[in-house]
Amino acid sequence: MSKPLRKVVFPVAGLGTRFLPATKVVAKEMLPVVDKPLIQYAVDEAVDAGADTLIFVTNRYKHAIADYFDKAYELEAKLHEKGKDALLALVQGTLPKHVRAIFVTQPEALGLGHAVLCAKPVVGDEPFGVMLPDDLIWNGTGKGALRQMAEAGEREQAGVIAVEEVPHEQTDKYGIVDAVPVDERSARIRHMVEKPKPAEAPSNLAVVGRYVLPGRIFELLERTTPGAGGEIQLTDAIEALLKEQGKVLAWRFEGTRFDCGNKAGLVRATMHMALQDPSLAPVVREIAATL
Repeated sequence: MSKPLRKVVFPVAGLGTRFLPATKVVAKEMLPVVDKPLIQYAVDEAVDAGADTLIFVTNRYKHAIADYFDKAYELEAKLHEKGKDALLALVQGTLPKHVRAIFVTQPEALGLGHAVLCAKPVVGDEPFGVMLPDDLIWNGTGKGALRQMAEAGEREQAGVIAVEEVPHEQTDKYGIVDAVPVDERSARIRHMVEKPKPAEAPSNLAVVGRYVLPGRIFELLERTTPGAGGEIQLTDAIEALLKEQGKVLAWRFEGTRFDCGNKAGLVRATMHMALQDPSLAPVVREIAATL
């Protein structure tokens, strides 16, 4: 992991069934949190971490994300013509000029591991990030979660997985790590357990949607035996990586995570981000005071 992180993979092929009927026509990753779609928060975090190549693993029906990051000639011309420079800057600023977006199709929904494997021809053998846009992690003006992890991975020559403490009774909803603490933020992972029963969970440290992995993970994914439904799990390949080179860190990130894969999480994220906006904060507080 001696190279700096330059490439980040976004698995975005899911159908977003928890948000139907809206996701019948709107990609889940395009759902707004105030005035920016979920995917924009993830992209901003990736760019903050030093990424200049973003790989979106999508399906053949989802065009909205590509359209969003593409140049909107007519809209930009209209905004320029009317002197709406601030809005023009917003439209043109979705993707910095030095960053490229690449779209890869996942032919079948065969698990997170398979989605990541689809990015192999673009990533190659260098370290890369994996971000699940459902998990919006906000750290204000501080370093983003992925940047924290990338720096730790380069410093410690290790893979890094974001974790968060969850209530013990909820361990059966997450991948859980068994890890030995190294310092306040990091712990060395011994093994991972997928959705263990609370009585059998080795800890309450749950894996959340951020990973920094070596290119070696692709070969391990190719060797991974598919599980139920023919799915290839990223967790299984990380387990193989642990057995092979033994150094993957669990990282307690600095910041607040919102699980926007469900309605309650999206509402919480929207309220939190609205409170960061001086023009909207009074509105949120006014509504909250009436409840």
